[in-house]
Amino acid sequence: MKALVLTEYKKFEFSDVPDPVPAEDEVLIQVKACGICGSDVHGMDGSSGRRIPPIIMGHEASGVITSIGKEVSSYKVGDRVTFDSTIYCGECWYCRRGDINLCDNRRVLGVSCDEYRRHGAFAEYVTVPERILYRIPEGISFEHAALTEPVSIAVHAVARTPIALGDTAVVAGTGMIGLLVVQVLKAAGCGRVIAVDIEEEKLALAKKLGADVGLNPKRVDVPAEVRKLTDGRGADVSFEVVGIGATLNTALATLRKGGIATLVGNLSATAEFPHQSTVTREISINGSCASQGEYPACIDMIARKKIDVAPLVSKVVPLSEGAGWFKRLYDREPGLFKVVLVP
Repeated sequence: MKALVLTEYKKFEFSDVPDPVPAEDEVLIQVKACGICGSDVHGMDGSSGRRIPPIIMGHEASGVITSIGKEVSSYKVGDRVTFDSTIYCGECWYCRRGDINLCDNRRVLGVSCDEYRRHGAFAEYVTVPERILYRIPEGISFEHAALTEPVSIAVHAVARTPIALGDTAVVAGTGMIGLLVVQVLKAAGCGRVIAVDIEEEKLALAKKLGADVGLNPKRVDVPAEVRKLTDGRGADVSFEVVGIGATLNTALATLRKGGIATLVGNLSATAEFPHQSTVTREISINGSCASQGEYPACIDMIARKKIDVAPLVSKVVPLSEGAGWFKRLYDREPGLFKVVLVP
């Protein structure tokens, strides 16, 4: 089969590789669409340590089952499916209590690190275990179904956060996941959603997708503006959706006393934060990793357009052109959000 292979850092080859063979509990999927995730873009230069070449990346995907293993019982050839990016064991202490995203034996599609290598879906075919599969209805295109994975990240983050009707929420960072968090917050009943970003184009899209206010820290004092909008208190909840110190501090500084920050971004391994202020204001901090079985709800929300993924798809292009589009994303081409590759 043909695949887009990261052969060395910053270098891709669209080449022939051996066809994957499903294990007894797996299915073989003909990939119809696979989105380029920000983690793939950051991983291609070696900075994350989780895309060690050679590796076929790609974990935001959808397709059609073409063959099944002997133990597969709930799916058949021809089913239209998407799948989780997390391959969990189903047997460890965390899996047994439902915390599949915290699995002791967790593997992620399209990732290669010191512990494991699991090829992903930037290819004509990919194998995945039956337990991470989800059917997609005919009304959802393969390109939109491929975005179920990032939608699940946003849905899980909001589900991790105690939100009351009418709350004010700050979303620090309006990239792909941040824009989805904005939409999920509105669906969850937040009264006011404040988007924060240094790029005006992203703020404009955030407001189009449901944010009530867009604030650019290059232009205004964001914590001060949030307090103005909340009778001097600050936001009830905030979401950090980048993973760097600047946005972490924004997420914390915009909260009222007793507020809750949920950290979703994962770009930096460490970041400084205001320890004393966090303690004295009794701020609660949640981590949010991947998703935890929210896929059916995400598929339903996409189908009913409660979450609109269409404005987030900048380009749908052939997999053979993937290397060029990776470079454009890596170079941070203005106006480019999600690029979906089609084998």
